[in-house]
Amino acid sequence: MIRPVVQEERTGCGIAAAAALAGVSYARAKAVAASLGISAQDPKLWSETASVRRLLTQFGLRPSRATKPFRSWTGLPDCALLAIKWHLEQGRPFWHWVLFVRENDRSYVVDSNPTLKDSLRTDFGRMRPVWFLTVTMKR
Repeated sequence: MIRPVVQEERTGCGIAAAAALAGVSYARAKAVAASLGISAQDPKLWSETASVRRLLTQFGLRPSRATKPFRSWTGLPDCALLAIKWHLEQGRPFWHWVLFVRENDRSYVVDSNPTLKDSLRTDFGRMRPVWFLTVTMKR
């Protein structure tokens, strides 16, 4: 099971998602992100995919190059970074990053939002993913 990492900054969901997948703390992921010129304050982290893809790659993970539209929960790969809470601000798209995981015949979402009582979610009907990135381990 992937251990949840709570985001320590309001806009740090991408960093927290990478930390959870890499099995490191938020502080460690934030330091690695900073070494790559990535900051939670940079809107690109939650309005583009390049920054989070670079961070995942730095941790030895392989994110897909392109996003795929969300069609169904059963249609997702075993590990995916999902865009939920998608919206426009001044014409620019923004979203919240969460992880979808399927393992041992169980599916769940790891959500880094610090206001949640439980970071492991199975309330799939409440989340509205728009698209996803497949994430695999490098070989």
